[in-house]
Amino acid sequence: MKEILREIGMIARALDSISNIEFKEYDLTKGQYLYLVRICENPGIIQEKLAEMIKVDRTTAARAIKNLEINGFVEKKDDEHNKKIKKLFPTEKGNNVFPFIKRENYHSNSVALAGFSDREAESIFYLLQRVRKNIEIDWEFVKKGNKRDY
Repeated sequence: MKEILREIGMIARALDSISNIEFKEYDLTKGQYLYLVRICENPGIIQEKLAEMIKVDRTTAARAIKNLEINGFVEKKDDEHNKKIKKLFPTEKGNNVFPFIKRENYHSNSVALAGFSDREAESIFYLLQRVRKNIEIDWEFVKKGNKRDY
């Protein structure tokens, strides 16, 4: 069997490292840009849904969101119907850096897919979605405290 997950991991770590270096001038570190992008794309999202989107546990998401709040990128607002629910919104600072992050993402996609035809790019996208969906089954299972049987 080919080491597909090893390749995916190397790609993810390389891109994460590049982004952490390039976003440092904006005071975004340790993958915080992932959270900021999702909040900018989904203003009013709740923390639990955001954690699910990014595939991290609630504690990891809470830490990243707190740092984004401290650095003035996002703010929490009470839900008008349920005061226990805190919705996340980008601040002006968050909205100002969002276009730069989107340009970086577009550039990284272009670099990653250089030399691939549109059809090949579509195939990669489709196949990676299938891989993600397969993994999500185990992620949900383990997240609920279960153990996988190897």
